[in-house]
Amino acid sequence: MINIEKEISDHIFRSATFEGMADNKGFPSEDYLQLYKKLASNGVKNIITGFTYVSENGKAVHPGQAGIDSPEKVPYFRKITDAVHEYEARIYMQLAHAGRQTSERVTGHPVVGASNKRSSYFQSTPKELTASEAGDIINSFADSAFYAKNAGFDGVQLHAAHGYLIHQFIHPYINDRKDEYGIDPGTGIGDRFLRQTVEAVRSRCGQDYPVLVKISASDDLPVKFSENNFISLIKVLDELKVSSIEISFGTMENALNIFRGNSVPADAVLDYNFRYGTKSIIKRNITKFAIMLFLKKDLIQFSNTYNLKYAVTAKKHTHIPVISVGGFRNGHDIYGAITSGSCDHVSLCRPFICEPDFMIRLKNDPEYISECSNCNYCAVMCDSPFSTKCCKHK
Repeated sequence: MINIEKEISDHIFRSATFEGMADNKGFPSEDYLQLYKKLASNGVKNIITGFTYVSENGKAVHPGQAGIDSPEKVPYFRKITDAVHEYEARIYMQLAHAGRQTSERVTGHPVVGASNKRSSYFQSTPKELTASEAGDIINSFADSAFYAKNAGFDGVQLHAAHGYLIHQFIHPYINDRKDEYGIDPGTGIGDRFLRQTVEAVRSRCGQDYPVLVKISASDDLPVKFSENNFISLIKVLDELKVSSIEISFGTMENALNIFRGNSVPADAVLDYNFRYGTKSIIKRNITKFAIMLFLKKDLIQFSNTYNLKYAVTAKKHTHIPVISVGGFRNGHDIYGAITSGSCDHVSLCRPFICEPDFMIRLKNDPEYISECSNCNYCAVMCDSPFSTKCCKHK
């Protein structure tokens, strides 16, 4: 029998999962504390927080997002890390800047990005950051990492995936700059912003402070991030000797393809989504038809371990620990991915929303299959004024 607790628990991460449990200034609530305490007490040894903004102009559209943009927040987050460490678990804070994937209505600031290329989903034309402004945001990442360290976090994860700002600089379809932050003709990607962010965090927090990085291996943009682009990015991260690389997929242009699933919860979209939400019965019927016709048409169906192939490719180009996220729902796949050498660690999101005690269930039954139905309800709830929750916990 597989001894999950002894052999596997250190190789399983709770992937960054939006909480929706902070106040309008980004301070974590008691619910935020209890969420992470519950995960740690149920045997999750490695926890990555939901994406946390590093500056007000980098807030996402999701209500209740936490922020680590000022030293005043350190004592509030210290309560969370102290609670998690009581169970001998590790917790890392994910740091993010939304870039073009937000709204001035939410941030109170003009939307900015790596370029002025418009987001088709967020429908904001961003102001292209000057080199000086890009440097200011890099410093914000470093400051936020320093606050996270002072709050007791075991490391930070830079969110360089899902179309957020660091990813916008990396991606040759989005980044059309002609300055030093543009696409490197040698690598085919825009790696300078990422490099300087990693270096700034280390300068502020010390060379030994763990810096994890989350990336998207590919996407469904009109011009996709190619395999050669992906390999170039892995080589950059290998050169930087980051602490680990978590490999995901996609951008918020088609967010449901990041998570995958078997359905589009149209009623929840109409209730909460900032773009499609409406209370008008006529508009709801029309929009519901459009959602079913167009969104579902472009939806990539769920399949087990759907990003693992990218981890296999990455392992050929780096000795840095690789984390695969996406489609892990049972002990057989988790154990197989790790023992086969396809990846070093796996990370899970939705199973822990559905079952915070998933690790205990896995310990008791190494072949355990999560109850998560991949319905995407939890993903849509991120747009609501309520905390992220599973359809089973409505």
